[in-house]
Amino acid sequence: MIVIVDYGMGNLGSILNMLKRIGTAAAISSKIEEIEKAEKIILPGVGAFDNGMQNIDRLGLLPVLNEKAMHQKTPLLGICLGMQLLARKSEEGILPGLGWLDAETVRFKFSNGSNGMRVPHMGWNTIQIERSSPLLAELDGESRFYFVHSYHLVCSQRQDSLALTPYGYNFTSIIQRGNIYGTQFHPEKSHRYGMKILDNFAKRV
Repeated sequence: MIVIVDYGMGNLGSILNMLKRIGTAAAISSKIEEIEKAEKIILPGVGAFDNGMQNIDRLGLLPVLNEKAMHQKTPLLGICLGMQLLARKSEEGILPGLGWLDAETVRFKFSNGSNGMRVPHMGWNTIQIERSSPLLAELDGESRFYFVHSYHLVCSQRQDSLALTPYGYNFTSIIQRGNIYGTQFHPEKSHRYGMKILDNFAKRV
């Protein structure tokens, strides 16, 4: 069973529906006892960094998430804000992140020569695969995904970056460190390519 963590910020129903379409058992929950039993976890997210961390703390989810991700090594996928929360900190707020990655979430910064580059980065874009992973099985550089974000992850360890996406400069759009995965884009809005990401997470990871 995959548990989609409900901490009040994310496209929960869309993710659940896509998982059902690929024949994967999943549930939306904020209950500690259900997250404890999860075989895999999805941490979605839409909104501000500090709000996300405050909600996780308010619901008492931080201990169980730390236990599952860092000690039991349960596969976990962060989506959009959920991926940004994996970092140590963010330029968007003052609260510490989950700290599962040696990374920082930063706002897009463009030079004067980057004409037409607007924030947020919104719409369809491609990926440049940096290294192989079960999450990326049967995907290639022609795969396209849907993005909506003003901030992105900067990893201190280059090997944590699975794929890059061009927007003014190349930024990390997919990460993996051991059992921890993340996508800056929304797979639940990315049609067949996003469905393949979720299918790989459910069946190959």
